[in-house]
Amino acid sequence: MHRTALRTATVSGVAIAGLVLAGCAGDGGTSGGGEFSGTTLQVSATWSGAEQENFEGVLDVFAQETGASIEYSSFGDNGATTLNTQVEGGNPPDVAVVGQPALLQQLASDGALVPLGDDAAANVADNYAQDWVDLGTVDGELYGVWFKAANKSTVWYNADIYDEAGAEAPEDWDGFLEQLQLVSDAGYYGISIGADVGWPLTDWFENVYLRTAGGDMYDQLTNHEIPWTDPSVTEALDTLATLWGTDLVQPGADQRTFPDTIPAVFGANPEAGTVYEGDFVAGNIATDGNSVVGENALFYDFPSINGSEPAVVGGGDVAIAFNDDEATQALMAFLATPEAAEAWVPNGGLTSPNQNVDTSLYPDETSQQIAEALVGAETFRFDMSDLTPSAFGGTVGQGFWQIMIEFLQNPSDVAGAQQKLEDAAAAAYGG
Repeated sequence: MHRTALRTATVSGVAIAGLVLAGCAGDGGTSGGGEFSGTTLQVSATWSGAEQENFEGVLDVFAQETGASIEYSSFGDNGATTLNTQVEGGNPPDVAVVGQPALLQQLASDGALVPLGDDAAANVADNYAQDWVDLGTVDGELYGVWFKAANKSTVWYNADIYDEAGAEAPEDWDGFLEQLQLVSDAGYYGISIGADVGWPLTDWFENVYLRTAGGDMYDQLTNHEIPWTDPSVTEALDTLATLWGTDLVQPGADQRTFPDTIPAVFGANPEAGTVYEGDFVAGNIATDGNSVVGENALFYDFPSINGSEPAVVGGGDVAIAFNDDEATQALMAFLATPEAAEAWVPNGGLTSPNQNVDTSLYPDETSQQIAEALVGAETFRFDMSDLTPSAFGGTVGQGFWQIMIEFLQNPSDVAGAQQKLEDAAAAAYGG
């Protein structure tokens, strides 16, 4: 069991201080003053299985300190449908945790959500970078507490192959290409890409664009306030072409599935040295079973381009409130504290965007490194394709996904790719 001396966090007048945060759900805890004894809160999220158990452990800490009872339910992958139906029926949960900023924005715009109270807003201001605050804000009102995050700016490599090739983690894009060349010279492909349905290629573009164009331009392109024919898109695609147009990439990328890239790099007979994708790659490697994360399966941050500061593209899950009673607002304030995340962090499976979480509590060096890269980034932006209309950014065989496959197949046609992207975006955004 992991123990930590906790900072004092005020939650609507309830001082949650000196807690013993258990390493599993429902383990011990202290008896609170019972300010909300007799109150039952309904909480919903996507999580089930081990994730549900770990989140219920977080909720248990709040319940033990305040006397509130909490009933948890999982809506799986049907968050938008479930919550909208509940709102229409007048029976939404007190708090929900959702993975789509667009859903938060829609519910807030519809008047279904309650802004954070003063204590919760203060905790967010104290513990989160401004990018996360902005992601939870609609029309100047703060609605969201980002509880869980995903880092999609991680490049994974087979350390045995890198050692054999004399390669090392690079500092920037030019160094990245140089290290991939060393791997290629050693008889392996520099990198394996699996893009049969296109979404991994949108992640590539988003990371390169954030580093070449910056956060403000990223936001403008996401909202289609600038066209995809903009010179900033040209620069990003030109940068990608310096890799995608070479023999450093394992052939057949446009036909390979993403899961197939894992054995290509970390299997019993690897053919390539590197694969790019998010922190979830660790789970794929563990499932494959031929390499060990933290030993011969390691990662480095997506490389800097043109001197860009550390940046992360990712995702996350945000807590939102549907009523403004004291107990609900107290729970929202608690979820914005380091203590809440620290109830789950030692068990694994949670990367917290809260900057004041004790990163020594992560269960291994790799998960600690992932978390520190995320909270230490100068700029964080949510996955662009998840923020655009699904007809453009989330549909197999069309839009962003399909056009990036075509660009991978012919990376010399930058202008053609840009025009196709602009035509698809214009149609999806309504002109």
